[in-house]
Amino acid sequence: MKKKTLKLLTGVMAFTLLSGCGEATSPEPVTAEASAEPTEVVAEATEAPTEAAEPTEEAAAESVAIKDRSGNEIVLPEEVDSIISMSPATTRVLIDMGYADKIVAADENAQASYADELNADTIYFNMMTPDQEQIVALAPDIVFTSGMSSKDGVDAYENVREAGLCVADIPSSASIADVEDDVLFIGQCVGDEAAAQVLVDEMEETIAEIKEIAATIPEEEKKTVLFELYTPSADYPTIYTAGPGTYINEMMELVGAVNIAADQDAKWPALTEEAAVAADPQVILSADMYTPDAINTILTMEGWENVTAIKNGDVYLLDADEVNQPCHRIIEALKDMAVFLYPEYFEYDENDEVKPAA
Repeated sequence: MKKKTLKLLTGVMAFTLLSGCGEATSPEPVTAEASAEPTEVVAEATEAPTEAAEPTEEAAAESVAIKDRSGNEIVLPEEVDSIISMSPATTRVLIDMGYADKIVAADENAQASYADELNADTIYFNMMTPDQEQIVALAPDIVFTSGMSSKDGVDAYENVREAGLCVADIPSSASIADVEDDVLFIGQCVGDEAAAQVLVDEMEETIAEIKEIAATIPEEEKKTVLFELYTPSADYPTIYTAGPGTYINEMMELVGAVNIAADQDAKWPALTEEAAVAADPQVILSADMYTPDAINTILTMEGWENVTAIKNGDVYLLDADEVNQPCHRIIEALKDMAVFLYPEYFEYDENDEVKPAA
């Protein structure tokens, strides 16, 4: 089986608008619903904003107008040499595409997860309350944002847009197909569609392999699963999980499992401990990065001793970054799910790729 380290704490206005990117004004923006990426961060910033110059006719001719993932029309710069990424999922994509050295600032979730892969002088902002003045002062060619940053109709980057910077929004996607489109969109924005396509092709290859093996699992052997974002406790007894219409539910289905929360109304339902125990899951998958020794904590929870997953010791910890951040790395969590749930059908080869179990 693949061995891996599971994380418990797992993320000069440049050339004016000639090389920057402004928001186009013609069509009405189309909004998209964003699902949750858990966030808890602190901001720090100082510099004053720099004024943006009016775009020249030459710049307008060289720029490309597209819609971002929220449906807002934006104009891409001709070249991207400096990037601010305000979502750890986007930061992960950019790193794996080879653009870590172009990231001048990111959100503090990315700092927790990926600081050692970014430049030492990278600046970090609070995702929910970003310092817009300093973002403008850094003069990036493009700013990638997450739908998480603009809740209740409040645009957390309004001043950044007004300064003429290109703000490309990527809501947290609800399906694997949407995640793939996010990756391709990021590639388009930085002018490197080929690198993005490589990541998507790798996703598709792994999905096809897993689907082929999962198809051999008899219906009567398919296991029921409880996915936990956090471990319930006396102070916080609610279990937050992934319901229908989420890529995590889709991942469970792909490996041949049955999500006990698939019949809930909400995408991210809150279950009581009583409801979870009554569902009697055969396997528990946790993405808890806060509880020390989460597995043993779950195995010894009072009132859970008769749950099948607890009796059989079928409780597993997924890498929180891989499963919670909607980017190409969810495929790593998908592989772990398959091997954890069905070791008699899936195993890792010497390259950490999934193959049929011997």
